[in-house]
Amino acid sequence: MGKSYNYFSNLPESCNPEKVGYLLSSHFIKDGKHMLHMGKWISYPETFVWEGALEYAYLTHHKQLLDSLEHRFIILLVKEKNLLPPMYHVDMNMFGSLPLLLYQITGKTDYLTIGIKYAETQWTVPATATSEQREFSRRGYSWQSRLWIDDMYMITILQVEAFKATKNPVYMDRAAKEMSYYLEHLQCSNGLFYHASDVPYYWGRGNGWVAAGMVELLKILPFKNKYRDKIMSGYKKMMKSLRFFRNAGGLWNQLIDRNDCWTETSGSAMFTYSMITGVKKGWLNPRIYGPVARKAWITMVSFLNSNGDVRNVCAGTNKKNDLQYYYDRPQCTGDYHGQAPYLWCVNALLDR
Repeated sequence: MGKSYNYFSNLPESCNPEKVGYLLSSHFIKDGKHMLHMGKWISYPETFVWEGALEYAYLTHHKQLLDSLEHRFIILLVKEKNLLPPMYHVDMNMFGSLPLLLYQITGKTDYLTIGIKYAETQWTVPATATSEQREFSRRGYSWQSRLWIDDMYMITILQVEAFKATKNPVYMDRAAKEMSYYLEHLQCSNGLFYHASDVPYYWGRGNGWVAAGMVELLKILPFKNKYRDKIMSGYKKMMKSLRFFRNAGGLWNQLIDRNDCWTETSGSAMFTYSMITGVKKGWLNPRIYGPVARKAWITMVSFLNSNGDVRNVCAGTNKKNDLQYYYDRPQCTGDYHGQAPYLWCVNALLDR
């Protein structure tokens, strides 16, 4: 395994992960602005940038940054309670992964209590649930299931963090069963995923969510878990396909299989994170995937400006059975959808 790390050492100075991580994390703190969902609640992109910055501060022993990130959360609990997401949708519940991570870093049980409420309500059927949602629950899945590939990070990360915080295998088993179901219904023969069962397009960031979700789950699944082999097989099948769909710069396009589509950085960062982790964990052949991930990271950094803003990030995107819709999505700079997975790559590169 040690040799696999060689692909991620001796990087150009501009691509030093510790420096890039500090630029991104300090930018998040200095900016101070919330990215809200529907103009009301803390959004999932902000949640994931926050988590990425927390992990970076923890890995680099940067106490001042860690304290600043925790202080921002304390303000949210005290002065900005109205911004806490409600617990009735997959894009809302994932917020619980943030206090669960804070608990693991600080040991403060108040954070655990908050996070577990979000994890539990993802499986507790409300009175307002539809018949379809009740059927998902009856079969042992989250009532928030909807067969959009985005869910395979949103659901997975919350249940994974709940497992890591409590060591209760219920959370791990939930996530694994859910991932297995999505793999059965959305992964195509080429290893990629349609955005949804009724939207037959290989949207970049959507595929990135599921790739990163598989990685987060595989990191905690024991070898004896009955879903592990299936999930590992789906992960490797996807990684193999992604090797062949790279563009000339070594990244991936907004629509992965469309050469005339534009380079999209958030999905590219998610794929890069998934490959870096796979190489380091020994899941992927380092001679094959190490150079792919290295080139992708170096190219990714070229899309980062001096302020710490990532360019070419696809705006928030709902599913739509319209090919041109994906071509025409706005390209943003500094959008948290892109900032977060860049930090995941940083942390994967720094993690020993």
